[in-house]
Amino acid sequence: MPVKFINAKEAASLIKDGSTVGVDAFISFCLADDILGEIEDRFVREGHPRDLNVVNVAGIGGDGKDRGINHFAHRGLIRRLLCANLSLANKMYPLIMDGSIPCFMIPQGVLSHMMRAIASGKPGIITQVGMKTFVDPRVDGACINRTAVECEDKPVELLSIKGKDHLFYPAFPIDVAIIKGTMADRKGNISLEKEAMHLEQLEMATAARNSGGIVMVQVDEIVDSGDLHPQDVIVPATLVDYVVLGSPENTGQHFIEGLPPVVHSWCGDEKIQLEEIKPLELDPVKVICRRGAMEFSNNAFINLGIGVPMNVSNVLNEEGLIKNVSASIESGVMGGVPAPGIATGAAYNPDAILKQPDMFDFYDGGGIDYACLGAAEMDAHGNVNVSRFAGKVPGPGGFINITQGAKNVCFMGTFTAGKSDIRVEDGKINIVEDGPHIKFKKDVAHITFSGENSLDKGRQNILYITERAVFNLRPEGFTLIEIAPGADLQKDILDKMEFTPVIADDLKLMDERLFKPEVMGIKLKNR
Repeated sequence: MPVKFINAKEAASLIKDGSTVGVDAFISFCLADDILGEIEDRFVREGHPRDLNVVNVAGIGGDGKDRGINHFAHRGLIRRLLCANLSLANKMYPLIMDGSIPCFMIPQGVLSHMMRAIASGKPGIITQVGMKTFVDPRVDGACINRTAVECEDKPVELLSIKGKDHLFYPAFPIDVAIIKGTMADRKGNISLEKEAMHLEQLEMATAARNSGGIVMVQVDEIVDSGDLHPQDVIVPATLVDYVVLGSPENTGQHFIEGLPPVVHSWCGDEKIQLEEIKPLELDPVKVICRRGAMEFSNNAFINLGIGVPMNVSNVLNEEGLIKNVSASIESGVMGGVPAPGIATGAAYNPDAILKQPDMFDFYDGGGIDYACLGAAEMDAHGNVNVSRFAGKVPGPGGFINITQGAKNVCFMGTFTAGKSDIRVEDGKINIVEDGPHIKFKKDVAHITFSGENSLDKGRQNILYITERAVFNLRPEGFTLIEIAPGADLQKDILDKMEFTPVIADDLKLMDERLFKPEVMGIKLKNR
């Protein structure tokens, strides 16, 4: 049938109760927010559609307020939620924590590849990604809340293949796919040339079509047939059922306040001068990021996670080293300088923009030389939690794929959490008032990274970097290897941990240049 051009309200009216709905986006990027908003309005007005099985690959929190998955924060609208990340989904957290919505989370790369599996009629994904984390059926089975535990249809099973344990993630049909593009021609061909990233729009659309479902696409502009260059068409018209022209407030790349609706350097149309990026102020975060950058080698392929680690790119830029490494983001963006904060997923001056499932192929196969990622909790076993803590369930995102595939991993964050007064001055750390919350736990509340699994592999180097201490995961245990000048071993480190680490025989002081305002002059290692 020919593609139909409809409005968002009409699109929402086509979704039936009980449908499995796939929504594609990455936080605030590639987000069909007009359609999502109309689904919410229809539910509030009519009580339909209800009992939806919602699937989203990356986090789609939009602006952290009302956009993205926050539109679905109504009891009765969602029957089951399967996702990898809920960053900025602030309205969803209470419904998940009180059990109103059964929620399962699996690794972002697995869900991205799942779209391919569904599209090609495969039974699912067989992988070791997620082994011995909360995803593993022997741990939590990907269940995020009590109502998920009570569900019969779990999203992961344990398999043994040739005597080796694997995880099996079963495929499922998709009834409705909701994606966003830049332009649609009158035939319904979709381009993405102004988007900051290419996710799995094609894979999700194909999955829905081959499941007998429908595909809805929100675009910024409609052009005449033949106006799109065939090289720019990412989702061909044969996979599209409905096209919605987005409203002015919901078009462009993102919804970030204080920036223009299209940042051309993110899609590669323009280049910015990297000298325009302001260096970080000297504080604990800069110390941590500098220490992480010291681990890198020339020509390394790196990944920088959300939060503190994103600032590593700023340090590399200040040190004149950004061109000596190839930075990447799981969204598919390679090269350039990763964008910070809510713009996570994009990059200034990218070298290439791949599809997200293609990037995860490289990650899962061991392509990352160095990964820098955040850490909410760490424990005596080397486990790390970033997926469920402090009343929030942000989920793992691509964290599990990245940390299990990378050759070297630097977990980065402040030593304690909460309000503090920690200064970097006179070439040392000065802890005037420490954070009240301990992050180094006897046991983490949720295992997003498994120290045991890493040690079993025997091929990873794992560091835990803070502003006052650096630890290394070794067969003999969680080991303190460096301490900051100005920090007291007992008072500032050991007394602020729920367990006693192994202390290296050759315990060193952290490099004093980390604590000084001038450029460090970091020298990258030769590979």
